Amino acid sequence: MANDLKPAYLIVGGDGPKIARALDRLRTRVGDENVEVLSAKEVSGADAVAACNAMGLFAGGSGRLVLIRDAEAWKAPDVKAVAAYLEVPAPDTVVAFTGEVKPDSALGKAVTKHGDVLAYDVSTRAVPRWVAEQFARLGAKAEPDACSALVQLVGDDLDELAAEIEKLATWAGGETIGARDVQELVAGRAETSIFALTDAWGRRDVAAALGASEELLDRSDRPRRDELLRLAGLLANHVGRVRRCQALAAEGLRAREAAGRLKIHPFAAEKAFGHARNFSVDELRLATVRLAGLDLALKGGSRLPGDLELQRTLVAITRPGEARSELS
Repeated sequence: MANDLKPAYLIVGGDGPKIARALDRLRTRVGDENVEVLSAKEVSGADAVAACNAMGLFAGGSGRLVLIRDAEAWKAPDVKAVAAYLEVPAPDTVVAFTGEVKPDSALGKAVTKHGDVLAYDVSTRAVPRWVAEQFARLGAKAEPDACSALVQLVGDDLDELAAEIEKLATWAGGETIGARDVQELVAGRAETSIFALTDAWGRRDVAAALGASEELLDRSDRPRRDELLRLAGLLANHVGRVRRCQALAAEGLRAREAAGRLKIHPFAAEKAFGHARNFSVDELRLATVRLAGLDLALKGGSRLPGDLELQRTLVAITRPGEARSELS
């Protein structure tokens, strides 16, 4: 076995793609035919030790790897058995643990004493930078706005992001990926699917807001009335968030502090703060009233087509100066 491999590794954290790559590197070093994969949900610590010792008897020049998944399932006696084994590990055998295990846990301390703990985490605020790094790793070019748009649409699940990044990188074929490309090619998850519409509203771009609403309606597989009601509700939620952020900004809070208080994603807070700067208090208040009226109209309070009601409302709440004239 290569001299630079330790007898034990604990590989944990929220960065699933990086954990997978670390495990792939270990597998490559020893060869797939020299790997045994076990689950701590199915075997005890004593069983894992027996597997390590058994593999050690047949270890060749490339070494052997025992991979223990779901290590969080073990109890104290299991960890104690492994810790005792690590005092005198089998030659040419590496044991690696993955799962929801803390680096400072009993297992983590035992591994630290004789091997390495590799903790791969990405803070919520660093996710767009992580996205950019993954694009670069694949040899793809993506604009910063594209990375932020992808996080807005998918969320901060790194495994889901990695899948979308690979798809976009393949599609781009060496061309630079922009935010518009992301919005067209990536299916939004839950509320984030309205990102293009709320962003256009926040920029006070009437044409873009109308275009985004039409695109959302066309791409939806819901009945037209249901999708109209969904968009109206999500718009109302976003405007409400922007109003709260505007009030917190007036108190002297920054976006990061507001995110914690409102329990929302930091990037959602940053967007809301940016949108709040583009509207007066009265304009946001009127937008809330108009969206409530839209909800009523879509539920039978108007004889006009729902699409037209949505368009009229979008124009009214997006175009500068509407609130001042209607509230004067």
